[in-house]
Amino acid sequence: MSDRQTIFDTVAAQIEPFNKKGVDLTDATTFQGDLEWDSLTVMDFVAAIEDEFDIVITMNMQAEIETIGQLVDAVAKLKDD
Repeated sequence: MSDRQTIFDTVAAQIEPFNKKGVDLTDATTFQGDLEWDSLTVMDFVAAIEDEFDIVITMNMQAEIETIGQLVDAVAKLKDD
């Protein structure tokens, strides 16, 4: 299993408690459109991801991340830094 797939699986597991609609998760799943998250949910979720991977996602990065795939790529990049 690739590192990216491992990150995706971990992110998907973190999303589960917030996935009230039972949306199928793919790289293209959007947080606002598909999952219908409000800003508070996003902040809680980002904190959980930061804790899980021991990284910091800046506000600028958060503003650019709209899909699960973008988040997985950002986590992979931050872990490598």
